[in-house]
Amino acid sequence: MADLAEVTRIMSEGGAWLPGKTVKFDFGDTGVILLDGVAGAVSNDDRAADAVIRITFDNFKKLAKGELSATTAFMLGKLKVSGDMGVAMQLQQVTSKLKLAG
Repeated sequence: MADLAEVTRIMSEGGAWLPGKTVKFDFGDTGVILLDGVAGAVSNDDRAADAVIRITFDNFKKLAKGELSATTAFMLGKLKVSGDMGVAMQLQQVTSKLKLAG
């Protein structure tokens, strides 16, 4: 199963960011993944972002594998968004670039 470093690498190689925007996935104690569409980079830097998406790392992996939809996760309170909701709504563009196996 992929860990935070592996997912960060996969997202970086896949260009999983939104041009001109920053999105931070906050996994609590597991860490963060920052998608920096301004710099065209993915890192584990914990800094301010246009949108912050709070989700457990396990649920994020389910989202990335297509086992959990962003809408369902949001409605069930498994995914919380702060900041620019418009940026967060583009989440599908990001997760489609991330293909996690089993």
